[in-house]
Amino acid sequence: MPRPNRGPYLNYVKSRGRWYIQWSEAGRTRQLSTGTGDSSEAQDALALFIQERKRADRPRGPRDPGAFPIADALTLYGTEHAPQAADPQRIGYAIAALVPFWGERMAGDITRETCRAYVRERGKAPGTIRRELATLRAALNYAKDEGQLTYVPTVHLPPKPDGKDRWLRRGEAAALLNAARNGHASTRPYLPLFVLIALYTGARKGAILSLRWPQIDLVAERINFNEAGRKRTSKGRAHLPIPKRLLTFLKLARRRGTDLGHVIHRDGVRLDSMKRAFNSACADAGLNDVTPHTLRHTCGTWMAQRGVPLDKIGGWLGHSDARTTQLYAHHHPDFMEEARNAADRRMA
Repeated sequence: MPRPNRGPYLNYVKSRGRWYIQWSEAGRTRQLSTGTGDSSEAQDALALFIQERKRADRPRGPRDPGAFPIADALTLYGTEHAPQAADPQRIGYAIAALVPFWGERMAGDITRETCRAYVRERGKAPGTIRRELATLRAALNYAKDEGQLTYVPTVHLPPKPDGKDRWLRRGEAAALLNAARNGHASTRPYLPLFVLIALYTGARKGAILSLRWPQIDLVAERINFNEAGRKRTSKGRAHLPIPKRLLTFLKLARRRGTDLGHVIHRDGVRLDSMKRAFNSACADAGLNDVTPHTLRHTCGTWMAQRGVPLDKIGGWLGHSDARTTQLYAHHHPDFMEEARNAADRRMA
């Protein structure tokens, strides 16, 4: 009975002082020098050799979902698409969450029931699950567009949760700002400025954290949240006039900044996250249900309550008209006024 092929392995040739990769092919022993006598470097060379062999053995042309590993789609999407995306970190987090459940399955295994099983196993909020499964769907679509998959099975997402209508009253906003300045979070000097920018402009957290001083014209009193070279997405970023009160704080912060540096920073280094500092300030202010996105919603709500036309609110926040109407129409003093007047006329 023939001996089973053990696959490529390392063999140290003492007379040459080098490690060789050795394997059997068509009944013959083959060798390839790693070019090194260091075992660690040789292990790296072996891993690369095995990877290249797998890539060469991969079937050519698009494959049926039943023969296409989901792991291949996620790897392709993460290595080729994500680096050019507007938010590669978000894609990375989603892929890391998807791999434990889907990594050993084929695309053909995606059914309504397996999607439900993923929801049960993850045990996360519906919004989180939707984002993760949407990334899985995007990865499969990308693989199809790249000619590796014949068709994309339906990825069943949980229903979209209702948005939270949580916004800050004036007193709550003042308490949060005071806590950011004086509470446990006061050691983070960037936090009050972040809160002010979010409340006055309604910009998303990512847009504020990526904001650099060249995007702010203190003379023309304009702020542009679209950083140079950023790929435009459905999450619009606005180019706004700077409110007068915010302008004062930005001028003070500019004295501490650098020409090309980030507006929100810690010792000159951009912040990727400020969750701990923000949560600490919220706790000091007695706010246990507030996130940075609440500040954005607060900005839009305050505008609606003051009677700002909905299309102007949408332009300020970078929303579509439909999204703005859904979120803020019921806060507007003229909400449904035309409909009521029309009903009154009919009754008369």
